[in-house]
Amino acid sequence: MVEGSLEAPTRHPIAWQEPDFYDKEKLDVELRRVFDICHGCRRCFNLCDSFPQLFDLIDEAETGELDSVDSKDFKPVVDACTLCDMCFMTKCPYVPPHEFNLDFPHLMLRYRAIEQRDGEVGFAEKQMTKTDRNGKLAAMVAPVVNWAVDEKNALTRPVMESVAGIHRDAALPKFAGESFVKSSSANPPAVNLQAPGHGRKAVLYATCYGNYNNPEIGHATRAILARNGVETEVVHPACCGMPQLEQGDIAAVAESARKVAAELVPWIDKGYDIIAMMPSCALMLKFEWPLILPDDPAVEKLSKATRDIAQYVVEIAKDVGLVEGLSPLEGGVTVHLACHARAQNMGAKAAEMLRLLPDTKVQVIERCSGHGGSWGVMKDNFDIALKVGKPAARQALKNATKHVVSECPLAGAHLAQGMERLADAENTPAETASHPVVLFARAYGIAV
Repeated sequence: MVEGSLEAPTRHPIAWQEPDFYDKEKLDVELRRVFDICHGCRRCFNLCDSFPQLFDLIDEAETGELDSVDSKDFKPVVDACTLCDMCFMTKCPYVPPHEFNLDFPHLMLRYRAIEQRDGEVGFAEKQMTKTDRNGKLAAMVAPVVNWAVDEKNALTRPVMESVAGIHRDAALPKFAGESFVKSSSANPPAVNLQAPGHGRKAVLYATCYGNYNNPEIGHATRAILARNGVETEVVHPACCGMPQLEQGDIAAVAESARKVAAELVPWIDKGYDIIAMMPSCALMLKFEWPLILPDDPAVEKLSKATRDIAQYVVEIAKDVGLVEGLSPLEGGVTVHLACHARAQNMGAKAAEMLRLLPDTKVQVIERCSGHGGSWGVMKDNFDIALKVGKPAARQALKNATKHVVSECPLAGAHLAQGMERLADAENTPAETASHPVVLFARAYGIAV
């Protein structure tokens, strides 16, 4: 093994059911081992705020080395990690199979799992992770909820900031009055029997965001696939558990994995592919669940059958070709590649998909938007999140395309906020879309 190994990274199962995983002394030993290696390397200094926090902590210590840093001061480093996996997937030269065996995101997860076990996660943070419950309740009074969460609401947002710690200026997802699962059953699109892709069958795993916040993405996906001969079904057994993973509640993630796998695997046995509507959820099904439940055959089977939306469209295009009828997107498009899409190690599928459009200039941004899931909307993090995302926002403005889109709708909304703050009279933000498949549907002339 050589320094800076060029071998593909290998991820080890998460030993969350072993007693040593929750041993604070052993955790501290591992934190210090990893942090000392990171301190000597510093290759990840510009990825997120976690590494600058760590390096400043060490540089400002009495000896300028890790030995004079108190372990209680590690918490801001842990809190700044968004579990984006970019350090592991793209930057760190010491990930397994290298003998140093670094997995920074999963080490941060271990720290949070101990906090979760010890009851140190706040009430508001826990309530934010209950996305299925929140979505169902909000749908009953969606107009009122959407009024309340609007960042321009000077009445409710200061209260949310005070009570829940959510920054008053952070864009929050709106809610649909009818879920994607419910609305999709009413008017299923007719499947094109003459399409080259006819004969394929796919289940759309709606995900919390696709089901409760923005069904438009699901309807666009379903219409595109139907036009290309793919029969689809829509299901949403439960959340993928990414919000719980962020808080270190690994047991809750395992419960979701078992529940979702139990419902989706019978579809696989009937010949259906599985499409996850959001990159974070696809990452969970493909990679995180098998590391949490490595001996569960249903989870493993689901992992191998799951595709990201753009990945699936590109596969059809390469295998048999798409149905004709795509039109150019006037003014071009800038596509932001979400971290959790990049971490799937499948290539830039959203960009590949949009490049299937005729006479359409597609430009790519491969920098973090700064959002980081729920992290970027919190009062203590929002300004830092905008700072982290500033290079991406600046690049989007510089590209001067008519359309800007991200694979992650939350990242896209955050990117739009960053663009608005940088914009001036001669440099105005472009039109943003909720997801690349929505633009692809428009190119087909599909209204969703």
